[in-house]
Amino acid sequence: LAVSDEPAVIGRHGGVRWSLAEARELAGQAAATSPGLGDELRRREGHVPLLRLPLPAEGTAPDGYDTVVILPLRDGTAADLVERLLAGIDDALLLTLSGLTEIVVETPDGGERVLRRSQHGPYVDIEDGGIEDGAVRNRWRVVSHHGPTAPGLLEGRPLEERLRPHWSVTWAVPVDAEGAPGRPRTAPVVHAPTPTDEPLGVPALLIASLPLDTTRRHPAPGPLTDFMVEKAADAYAELLGGWAPVSTGTIDLVPGPLGKGELDGRLRAAILERLPRVAFLASAASQAPATSEAPAAPVEDKEPVEDKEAHEAPTALRPFEAEVVEGAGADTVRVLAEVLPTLLPAGLERRTELRTLGVGRLPLGEAIERIAGVERPPAWWWRLYESLAGVDPERLSGLPVPLANGRTTIGPRQVLLPLPDAEAAADLARLGLKVAHPEAAHPLLEKLGALPATPRAVLTTPQVRAAVAASLDAGEIWDEEAATPDAEELAEIVLGLVRDAGLEAGDEPWLGALALTDEDGELAPAGELVLPGSPFAAVLREDELAFCDAELAERWGEQPLAACGVLANFALVRATDVVLDPDELEPRDGDFAEPDDAGLLDAVDVWCEDVLDRLPETPVPPVATEIVAVRDLDLVDDDAWPRALALLARPPLRDALTQSVRILLPDGTTETVRSYTAWWLRDHPVLDGRRPAGLRSAGGDPLLAGLYDPVDATGFDDAQVLRALGVRTSVAALLDEPGGAAELLGRLA
Repeated sequence: LAVSDEPAVIGRHGGVRWSLAEARELAGQAAATSPGLGDELRRREGHVPLLRLPLPAEGTAPDGYDTVVILPLRDGTAADLVERLLAGIDDALLLTLSGLTEIVVETPDGGERVLRRSQHGPYVDIEDGGIEDGAVRNRWRVVSHHGPTAPGLLEGRPLEERLRPHWSVTWAVPVDAEGAPGRPRTAPVVHAPTPTDEPLGVPALLIASLPLDTTRRHPAPGPLTDFMVEKAADAYAELLGGWAPVSTGTIDLVPGPLGKGELDGRLRAAILERLPRVAFLASAASQAPATSEAPAAPVEDKEPVEDKEAHEAPTALRPFEAEVVEGAGADTVRVLAEVLPTLLPAGLERRTELRTLGVGRLPLGEAIERIAGVERPPAWWWRLYESLAGVDPERLSGLPVPLANGRTTIGPRQVLLPLPDAEAAADLARLGLKVAHPEAAHPLLEKLGALPATPRAVLTTPQVRAAVAASLDAGEIWDEEAATPDAEELAEIVLGLVRDAGLEAGDEPWLGALALTDEDGELAPAGELVLPGSPFAAVLREDELAFCDAELAERWGEQPLAACGVLANFALVRATDVVLDPDELEPRDGDFAEPDDAGLLDAVDVWCEDVLDRLPETPVPPVATEIVAVRDLDLVDDDAWPRALALLARPPLRDALTQSVRILLPDGTTETVRSYTAWWLRDHPVLDGRRPAGLRSAGGDPLLAGLYDPVDATGFDDAQVLRALGVRTSVAALLDEPGGAAELLGRLA
């Protein structure tokens, strides 16, 4: 009636028509005999209920049609309106009228537009043969619900609604060639079932038998509308729950919490109440390469077939059980999803839809903690490490590492990256070392604290140190079923590592606790053994220390044995900031001789007292900034001192003899005193059976003749060493020493 005053509906056997002019004439004739009707016509200013006055129509429908609706246009304005309305016909009309399969629009200029509808399982294809643009085929995924309406919901509704007590709801979403949802290009309003003015922000087309108000532009509030909102929410949940293929695109169908109108807001709230328990989110584990999961549109010359997914739909997750990993890349999430099936694909952390659904957030560190107990092949772990390259190491401290022995450890620290020697790797496993499985060894592990299993790295592990410290006790308890090596096997392993690491004596002092076989076949700490045939063995007094087993010494040689603490030469003690308190200078308790333990020096307390006697008395003990001294001087055989002195005159032992000790006094001043080594040698018969202090070198400065007893110092060309021993070589050297002038005057008196 907006465009025509004489509409008509004609079928094959007659029809019905309406005419505004004839209706007014008939109403006027009736008003002549009915005063009340005349008053009503005047009140309506001549407007009559046109559709309530049908008239018989002549003619039949054209061939090929059962029914024809004829709308003679009122004027040019009506013609323009019809043209706009016809041009605005979209897919919503055929989706609303499910029994209609074709719409043909013919224009006065001879143009023709044909829209066709076809059903394929849950999909509806609409082909729009546009006048200018050519045919366009749109595919929609559709879910429809319908049923009878309870009489109580229809109370107060118009008669025509009460005579048709049925409800229906249809949701339709366009899909692309891959089956992913798109945004409807229809008007974003509620269709009830024709378009209304009620805005709809839900990303789908809603066609529902909602009751309308008197304007026919908005749904009428009431129990029937409330009922339809719940049914629409149920249908929408079914639409998402049955979506195939499952992909991240379905997240676009999640409405936001804020509606564009009252009805839209209520729809969103009802939908969001249901979606958390609907399985429609694609899991990271089930994501496959992009292939079209939606059925292809039927070919013209083939029979339409029922919808069958090209591939089985991947498993979908319910939002309340799904999780998004924060701070992880796509590759990492894909690998983790193989053991954590509730993970969503990467890149969704900022999607507000997931927050609206209450999807859990899983930091990468917590995800790594969860996989601590999983059993996966080493190659899987390597793929995980590869995907984590570039991640902040602080977040990967608890990363599990598969070991060569089949176990898994937490954290790469103290893990050794495997050696190429399989036999050596087996020995390391027997020591309790954590050796990564070769197939899982990745550069990332080294970045996170794992060490390449170099000999030095293996030696410095806590497990090896503990095994060395307990090696002497382990030799007393033998268990043939024990997996750990016995003392002899441990010695072979450690000596091999020391040799390969190229260690020198004193590099790792704790190796002195390693149990080695002595000359009698007994076990003894390496630091208490002497290397047969070594320089130190040549000057050692008989039966003072045990010798290392000769066969062991021959097989390994001096370098690894000396590095393990076996004495091949005099050992040095280097200690800093030593408090000069004689009562405190005692040897430390321990499994090995520590290189900075001044208490190991023979008569060091006496040396300390002698130093204190030479210094001013102070309220607190002074401090020696550094003591470098030779130990075990008391073990030298009396007849071997020429050889011993020759050893002491060579670096690095020479500095311990010739360099003075700097003493820091409490007031901040410093004094210089004679070294411990020089002090000890001066007071013992080490030079030609006599104490060197107070002797002069035979053949030295003739000015000293008669003042000091001569001593044969043949072979000692180092005057500085002789002066350190107290042997006088020249007047000039004597005067340069502290107290030298007074000593010379005393000799001359």
